Parts: sequence; C-alpha cells; structure tokens
Amino acid sequence: MTGFPHVTRISGITRFLKNFNHFQSDPTDKPFAVVNTRTPYFQPTPFKTMTVTIKTAEEIEKMRAAGKAAAELLSMLGKQVAPGITTNELNDICEEYTQNTLQATSAPLNYHGFPKSVCTSVNHVVCHGIPNDKPLKNGDIVNLDVTVLKDGYHGDTSAMFQVGKPTIKSQRLIDTCREALLIGIRMVAPGVRLGDIGHAIQQFSEAAGYSVVREYCGHGIGSVFHEDPQVLHYGVKGTGLELQPGMTFTIEPMLNIGKRHVKQLNDNWTVVTRDRSLSAQWEHTLLVTEDGYEVLTLRHDEII
Repeated sequence: MTGFPHVTRISGITRFLKNFNHFQSDPTDKPFAVVNTRTPYFQPTPFKTMTVTIKTAEEIEKMRAAGKAAAELLSMLGKQVAPGITTNELNDICEEYTQNTLQATSAPLNYHGFPKSVCTSVNHVVCHGIPNDKPLKNGDIVNLDVTVLKDGYHGDTSAMFQVGKPTIKSQRLIDTCREALLIGIRMVAPGVRLGDIGHAIQQFSEAAGYSVVREYCGHGIGSVFHEDPQVLHYGVKGTGLELQPGMTFTIEPMLNIGKRHVKQLNDNWTVVTRDRSLSAQWEHTLLVTEDGYEVLTLRHDEII
C-alpha cells in the first residue's frame, strides 16, 4: 500500500499534514536524519527528522517470510484477473487465501479505516482503489496492491495486470513503469542516497513521456506497515537519506500518461488522475544488503 509523505519543513520546508495528501517539496531540501540503530532515534536537528530502523538478522528472516507470502499472494491473485470478474470478488479471493493458505493477515483491512483486504486501482485510479462490484472489462488495466502481515512483519508489493486484450498505449505505460521500478531497485546499495534513486526514476520516466506522481511515495516497512524513510520517486542527486545495510523499504513509482496531478475522491481513499488519464504502478519491498539489495517480494517467475 502506497505511503503518504509527511515531512515537515521549517524556514521554507513544505509542511505535509492534511490527511496525508497533496505533498509538494523542494527535493534539494534534506529533511532526513541518518538513524542507524534498531531502536528509533531522533537526531537533534532544526527540522523534523526521519526515524529509520536497522533490522536485526532475526527481523530480516521474518521479513523474508512475509515478503515471500506477499509475492505468492500477488501471483495467485493476478491469475484471477479476467473480463467479467469484479474487484470485490478479487478481494474475497485475496482474504481467503491470506487467511487459510498463508496463515497470515491482510494488513490493509481496517488499516486507518480502509475497508478491504487489497487495493484495486483500475485505469485512471492511481492508488488506494477500493474493491467494488463493477466487473472488469476487456482493455482495462488494474493494479493489485497486497500487503501480508505474517509473524508480526509486513511484505508489501503490487503489480499491473491487463484485462483481456491490451492496448498499445496501456502496454507501453505498464512496461515503462515497471522499468522505472527496476531502475530504482538496481541502484539500491549502501552509500546511495534516496535522492539519487528518485532522480533516476524521474529522469527515465519523463524522458519516456510520462509524468511522475509526487503526492504519494514508497516507505519504510517492518513490524510497522508504514515507517520512515519516505521514498520519493523524483528528486535531486546527492540529496536525501544515505542507505545503510539493514534498512527495509518499498519503491513503488506511479506514472501517468497525462499530467501528474491527482485528487482524492470522497471515500477518502481512492486517488485518481485529475485529467482521467491512465496511471500505472509497480511495487517491491527491498532490503539493503552489505553489497547491494535483496528483493524480499520477488515472485517466482520474475527477473529483476
């Protein structure tokens, strides 16, 4: 499930507080503190800092198990996507599989009031789509975003699925968005800064003719569903938090065919493109290792 930026700026740093929405910031600002102990620690600074936990070996093993479960769930659920099925039916399949097969919990269900077990974002829905009784139709695209809570730890991942025969326009958007995710993933390593990753994703995506959603972001993850750091999908090289081994977070770029601007619907969850253009998103949960990265939610048939 996509994160909500909430950094606070003093002396010009944008303050994000309004229901986690409509975040804008100057990516050259550095509202980050390198916090590298397992226990949350606030480094004294003149601005609000990020609180980042370094996972222990035991925690990493639990995150691997949660990530593997989430990957299995997403693979299974994606196979059910077809013309005529409703997203409510997909939700029921998701909940049943999570409970009975994975022996786990659907983290989105009742999370801050979210009413379902999976986010289903169709066509111009950017993220946090709520499953409903409208059947999917040929030519639709849908993002399925699942998060499994297993043994106290979370695995969070999403992917795009075509309903029936894809259009050239939607297929190119989906492929470009996935490549943007892979570009970000392949950069993860100790010493790399989050601004480096955001910059690379933004440069690639905009060069391909797409806009990058800025109001929502990747996030730290562990025993807490959404924790620091905030992982923006745009930015300036050389800025932001410096990655260190043991950090775990998601990268989950959202690209629009039209303009980047979005709005939240009256259900207080569903986010759509303002111009109703198609949107796509892909997501993985990552671990920073001593020499690079590990994709904790890698699906069995997937190559990074």
